[in-house]
Amino acid sequence: MDRRKSIQTIILGAGASALAFHGCGPEAKSANEDVITSTDNNYFGRTPKELERIEKLKAEQLFNAHEMETIAALSTVILPPKEPHGGPIEAEVPEFIEFMGKDIPEMQTTLLGGLMWLDHRSNTEFETEFKSATLEQQKQILDTICYHDIEVPLDEQPLEIQFFALMRGLTVTGYYTSKVGIADLGYKGNQPNVWDGVPQDVLDQHGVAYDPEWIAKCIDQSTRGVIAEWDENGNLLT
Repeated sequence: MDRRKSIQTIILGAGASALAFHGCGPEAKSANEDVITSTDNNYFGRTPKELERIEKLKAEQLFNAHEMETIAALSTVILPPKEPHGGPIEAEVPEFIEFMGKDIPEMQTTLLGGLMWLDHRSNTEFETEFKSATLEQQKQILDTICYHDIEVPLDEQPLEIQFFALMRGLTVTGYYTSKVGIADLGYKGNQPNVWDGVPQDVLDQHGVAYDPEWIAKCIDQSTRGVIAEWDENGNLLT
């Protein structure tokens, strides 16, 4: 999964940069390039081993169709959809959770056991599977497992308590590391400020002025997305 592997890629990239200082010959350069180069645009920047592992995990199945539907229902209770961007389903959170379960096998017992517990509790109390229960019924079930004793280590608490804590963390992580979640946050990343040149009063104070021709070429914010072109003598064309 890109969102999780990106962290690993950053770490690997830092390591590769450090190793570059110790390799000066063509052979060292070739080795580094082999590690960080990939022609697969879907997994840009992945090492060959990472690519192989991603494809291997994608081909595996952890949850059946019923379990995936239950995860979808649970994730939308944990994090209800919001307009206009959507919720966990639009962010592919169930798929993210399945990938994480395959990537970290230690999670599987808790995830699978918790899903079984949800259906057992729902069938016992409401004679229906969790995914088919009403929202109020689902909330009533989850209210019994969404809080835990902070004085007791989580891994010593009942499985259903561990399950909900894990699902809540995975749901929030999966959502807010997706394009949908990032859009919901309104995060736009680093963007250049609009610069209209040195203020006129400052130019006047120093007795200088812009060349009108360069003003037209350089301080036109409507063309800020246009890539500059230069002639062979280094003169700006557009």
